[in-house]
Amino acid sequence: MKNQIIITISREYGSGGRDIGKQIAQKLNISYYDHEIIQIAAKNSGLSDKFLRENDEVASTSIFGNFMTSSSFFTNQAFNSGELNINDKLFIMESEIIRNLANSGSCVIIGRCANYVLREYNHTLNVFIHASLAFRKKRAVELYGISEKKIEDFLHKQDKHRAHYHSFYTEQKWNCAENYNLTIDSSKFGIDGAVDLIITAANMKNSI
Repeated sequence: MKNQIIITISREYGSGGRDIGKQIAQKLNISYYDHEIIQIAAKNSGLSDKFLRENDEVASTSIFGNFMTSSSFFTNQAFNSGELNINDKLFIMESEIIRNLANSGSCVIIGRCANYVLREYNHTLNVFIHASLAFRKKRAVELYGISEKKIEDFLHKQDKHRAHYHSFYTEQKWNCAENYNLTIDSSKFGIDGAVDLIITAANMKNSI
């Protein structure tokens, strides 16, 4: 791409957000970050990758929430004082990593409130991927091996979990269109179609 572009992808469970992100990164020849963010956090913190994965994108039970991102001074004080639990600390670490990645070049970033973390960056395209329940159920059963008997309840819990995480740390509604530049129904356009739409939008934004 001629200019830098950061594509953030938030997604309903089973909508294909990760696959879409990977294909975009491959087609544009830019970096892709998902679990790689956890690996960087583990390396920087000295904590185990497994431990951080268990706490990744999990909302805290603390009272801080969105206030943690409002002041770097407060964040540093709270982080070092032991006032925050592991979920809060991981959110802070991941947010700092996301900003560093965005400063390093064009890339695709999956989840982790990246659209909010990079809200002051002009060269971002924030995308939300959703899909019909039938489409998501089919993908979750076939690709992730989830029981058909439990799939609907599982999807509901996963989406509720992501919505809570997002709202806790951003005070924004996770699936609200106004928080994104582009929302796509992958069950209508397909995975490949969604990839093409996002690349088209990225090229348009990149040329502005």
